[in-house]
Amino acid sequence: MTLTDFLAAPFPDPVTPGDDVDLTGPDRFFNRELSWLAFNWRVLEEAANPRVPLLERLRFLSISATNLDEFYTVRVAGLRELAQAGNTTPGTDGRTPGEQLTMIDMDARRLIERQQQMYLDLKATLEKENLFILTRDQLDDSDLAFLEQVFLDQVFPILSPLAIDPAHPFPFIPNTGYTLALQLERKSDRRKLRALLPIPQQIARFIRLPAPDGAQRFLPLEELLLLRISSLYPGYAEKDSCTFRVLRDSDLELEDEAEDLVREFEVALKRRRRGEVVRLTISPGAPGALRRLIMDELPVREDEVFEMGGMIGMSDLAELVLDERPDLLWPSFNPRIPERVQDHDGDMFAAIRQKDMLLHHPYETFDMVVRFLTQAANDPDVVAIKQTLYRTSRDSPIVQALCDAAEQGKSVTALVELKARFDEAANIAQSRRLERSGAHVVYGFMNLKTHAKISTVVRREGAKLVTYTHYGTGNYHPITARFYTDLSLFTCDAALGRDATRVFNYLSGYAQPDMLENLAISPLTLKDTLIERIENEARNAAAGKPAMIWAKMNALVDADVIDALYAASGAGVKISLVVRGICGLRPGIAGLSENIRVKSIVGRFLEHSRIVCFGNGHELPSRKARVYISSADWMGRNLVRRVETLVECTNPTVKAQIVSQVMAANMADTAQSWLLAPDGSAERTSGGTGFNCHRFFMENPSLSGRGSAGAADVPALTHSEY
Repeated sequence: MTLTDFLAAPFPDPVTPGDDVDLTGPDRFFNRELSWLAFNWRVLEEAANPRVPLLERLRFLSISATNLDEFYTVRVAGLRELAQAGNTTPGTDGRTPGEQLTMIDMDARRLIERQQQMYLDLKATLEKENLFILTRDQLDDSDLAFLEQVFLDQVFPILSPLAIDPAHPFPFIPNTGYTLALQLERKSDRRKLRALLPIPQQIARFIRLPAPDGAQRFLPLEELLLLRISSLYPGYAEKDSCTFRVLRDSDLELEDEAEDLVREFEVALKRRRRGEVVRLTISPGAPGALRRLIMDELPVREDEVFEMGGMIGMSDLAELVLDERPDLLWPSFNPRIPERVQDHDGDMFAAIRQKDMLLHHPYETFDMVVRFLTQAANDPDVVAIKQTLYRTSRDSPIVQALCDAAEQGKSVTALVELKARFDEAANIAQSRRLERSGAHVVYGFMNLKTHAKISTVVRREGAKLVTYTHYGTGNYHPITARFYTDLSLFTCDAALGRDATRVFNYLSGYAQPDMLENLAISPLTLKDTLIERIENEARNAAAGKPAMIWAKMNALVDADVIDALYAASGAGVKISLVVRGICGLRPGIAGLSENIRVKSIVGRFLEHSRIVCFGNGHELPSRKARVYISSADWMGRNLVRRVETLVECTNPTVKAQIVSQVMAANMADTAQSWLLAPDGSAERTSGGTGFNCHRFFMENPSLSGRGSAGAADVPALTHSEY
């Protein structure tokens, strides 16, 4: 497909809603939670995609299970709490918390059934590739001898068999805790014993067995434990057993007036570990008395129990994605180092001084972001570094660079966001480390998450100070940057540097900026800026000018923004959206959204960048478009309850890269795209074949990263066919 083909393709014929649909009321929105489940269905369907390598299909299955776990511990837990409190306030789609829970339960149970069937299909296909997941009754004598030593050396020392009787009350089972429940009988006098055997999470779920013929053979840990019951409970015989796994409410509750935010988070993390159980997964056929005991002690209701006749804890399948089987993985890919950086012998500041540079991760290596900060730490002319940290790796080279800079006497300010869900403990550890090095650590606001991705480096150059700034759409996380698609803008534009400094002053000193030159931030101006730009396109359409919007994000939920898009569609604005996950907007509805199309891309890399392009009186792609990158999805939490950035890109090469490369390729993709229908369903475009934007980005360098070779030979999708 060419971009010309995409632009020439008509929008899908709009659907006329029935008389029972009120387009002025909540019917104009999709339900947020069901939309998220629909996204996870798309992730799961990649496990069945024959064009995806086999072990990558297994990875997609694992990801879908991990996603669903988090959905329950966060979203379902929140709705459950509202419903239990008697809250009947409807969401934007008109459904109460209780009604949403009922619909979630129905769809999630179907999703789990599909996961189990997918597991069986993949397991059979893996066996054809000489990779086996075994049960204990498939083992031979040599396997048993090997496993006996493994058990004694690697498993037995960390097991904690637990009896359940009046002297041994039912123990605490942590979130994602996986446990064997046993009915035992003493051989000497037939005395009954109930017991629990928690399956340790500190060691691998799958034990690798010897395979002289080159096969890969694995036994789940729970199968080994069942083999060794007699050695754990000498004198007892197993009469019956089942396995179960719990998911707990993972939300944090903080005191509004906490005097020490770090200490408050440490206490809250301990409370979260003991959150209420929101889902119990149990193997079928569990002894009735044992099942009732587990339900009563946790406690859970019957509608919170999922009987699973297959593999429990499917997220652990990621362990079986083996590097030693490259034949079953995506072809290897090494991110590029931008030519302009190489032209300057790796000097990031020299490359940025030449002109603004936009890197597209993971296609251009995230090491350039790390190099930017490590070079700053070691540069005697650098006097100050400021950095936001939302999520980063445990052994973060970025945190190390900041520590090194502080220890060398540079002024270092790190804004560490403690409220980054599931990374709170890691961020507390990083903040302690930074403080020990002499960095000034701040934590932003109690009631706002700081989700903006900003770094500034102030460098003395001659008689003046020059601010080098990095704005990103993703986290400062070197590991996730290998498979998340994100943008990094490097600039020494003075206005963008001043804007970044004002944001840091806002975060550290609550000094609300009274003027931002090229930047909008939430919760102050970002949402208003978006809506104003959307309304400007509507005015252009009403004046007979070309009017177009291209936007890309992870989620679209905010009702005000959606209504602005509906109004623009009604005015004649052509709107094309790439929304990876949750979408509350209903496209293709006559009289509401006939000029809006929405697609989702699910493929080798996780789409994560946030981009919006406004035609500004011209057809896209256009040099005169207004082009923005952002840290924010279009959700209420991002636009109202977080500190986020919306950065206008004015450099011509950067704009061309975003519009004619990044966005054009996303729009033209057919190989990994799902088109959202007016009823909320989604279908693969072109049967999953055709142009693949991820492959295009892997094969073609970014425009603004080109050096002496120039950018003229870099393909864009305006006139070229792929």
